[in-house]
Amino acid sequence: MYSPLLNHINKFIDLSNVEKETLTSLLKPITIKKKAFLLEEGQVCKANYFVVKGCLRLYFIDIKGAEQTTQFAIENWWITDLTSFLFQKSSEFYIQSAENTEVIAIEHRDYDLLFSKLPKMERYFRLILQKNHQASQMRIKFLYSQTAEERYHHFNKLFPEFVQRIPQYMLASYLGFTPEFLSKIRAKN
Repeated sequence: MYSPLLNHINKFIDLSNVEKETLTSLLKPITIKKKAFLLEEGQVCKANYFVVKGCLRLYFIDIKGAEQTTQFAIENWWITDLTSFLFQKSSEFYIQSAENTEVIAIEHRDYDLLFSKLPKMERYFRLILQKNHQASQMRIKFLYSQTAEERYHHFNKLFPEFVQRIPQYMLASYLGFTPEFLSKIRAKN
């Protein structure tokens, strides 16, 4: 169960067998059914989730009552509401499964313990957060500098299998337009 996460960590840092055992003692495997929630608005985010299999999304409800997806996480990606998780305050987001999903959770109560027992893990998470931040910056840039159609084609070029995996309304929400507009773009091609 933990080998996908350990393999991912190994791409960034080296852990000894003893360190791996320490790490796995702090992890919790969770299985989530499609459309189930790991977090709902108003709750406190209790964990950071590594996706072993499946797909999760982070979204909020905008002032018009529409879902706005801000992040997806598929295999070997992390997802959490970082503000709620780090500061243990109420979330303004939802984390929902788009597919039947298996995750490995690091719960907030074990986060500081993890870093004190395994200081190398701070480097790992710093590198992951840097990659995540860079991806978020590029997404914001594309939202403001590309047309909706250009965003779709760019995303489809980068993640063609993923585009086929997720429901159309979730993809449209992430790319910043309506499902109907996405249907028009797809019909053109």
